[in-house]
Amino acid sequence: MGHLVAAPDKFRGTADASQAASAAARGARRVGWTAAEIPLADGGDGLLSAFGGELRCDEVTGPLGMPVSAQWKLAPGASSRDSPTAVIEMANASGLSIAGGDLGNDPMKASTTGTGQLILRAISLGAGRVIVGCGGSATTDGGAGALEAIGSPEAVRGVELVAACDVTTGFLDSAKVFAPQKGATPAQVEALTARLERLSDRYRADFGLDVTALPGAGAAGGLAGGLAALGAELVSGFELVAGFVHLDEHLALADLVMTGEGYLDSQSFSGKVVGGVVRHVAGRAPILCIVGDAAAGESDTVGLEIVSLVARFGRERARSEVLGLLEDVVVQHISAL
Repeated sequence: MGHLVAAPDKFRGTADASQAASAAARGARRVGWTAAEIPLADGGDGLLSAFGGELRCDEVTGPLGMPVSAQWKLAPGASSRDSPTAVIEMANASGLSIAGGDLGNDPMKASTTGTGQLILRAISLGAGRVIVGCGGSATTDGGAGALEAIGSPEAVRGVELVAACDVTTGFLDSAKVFAPQKGATPAQVEALTARLERLSDRYRADFGLDVTALPGAGAAGGLAGGLAALGAELVSGFELVAGFVHLDEHLALADLVMTGEGYLDSQSFSGKVVGGVVRHVAGRAPILCIVGDAAAGESDTVGLEIVSLVARFGRERARSEVLGLLEDVVVQHISAL
């Protein structure tokens, strides 16, 4: 009898990380294995599910100015003397899905104002630590909207701000790398880059920080850099979650590790869950990476087997039956060992 550690990211649009982990674990148990369900996130959508705490919902300004109801969490401190920790997914307030995807978004107008409003709300309720997941954004405003909503560095004085980044992209590169995915034309990418350059000058003058020198400052269209100007620490969202769920302790017991996500490409191995799991496993166990679909030839990592549900079962079944197919693939893989 073996032991599976199911440690996937979300399959965007079809299953969250918890559902994917449960499906993989069911497959392992069908063939007599034990299994641990460890859903993961990298700072983008799904960060809330990785942390405990009370789920809250507040109305804030959405990315294009309309009001939206944004979920976030407030977890009590470890002791009665510790202040609560807030966990915020900026995507819930300023995300691309809220703006209607790349076709519905206005990349020049999209703002992080609502994310700043959530940060203020968390502080007003006593949060001494605020974790902001920087991923899934509609925005390339360099965090200007969030900083305007927060109003002043005094509003966050004494609060530990943490920006959980899902990429290592620099502040000035965020428009070039990600704005086309948010609906920006080549001319708009140039305009957004120029705006980020002006913002970096302003942050240097107002806060004494060169955000262009910080890896990850371009996360969420530069929101991470804007928060860094207010004193936030920029961290890997994956590593933050991995530490919280004690991932390494679980991996040490694994005979097989399952990970995966909706679409595997080169970015999957740079700050994302799949690449993070591969690094943490470090060859100690074989890895089964199940994905919705994959770009061609993305990895030749030893010990990593990639299974694309679209390639094996077709696009329609991969979307409509993702959890059942994921479970079956685990059964087939273990049975063949």
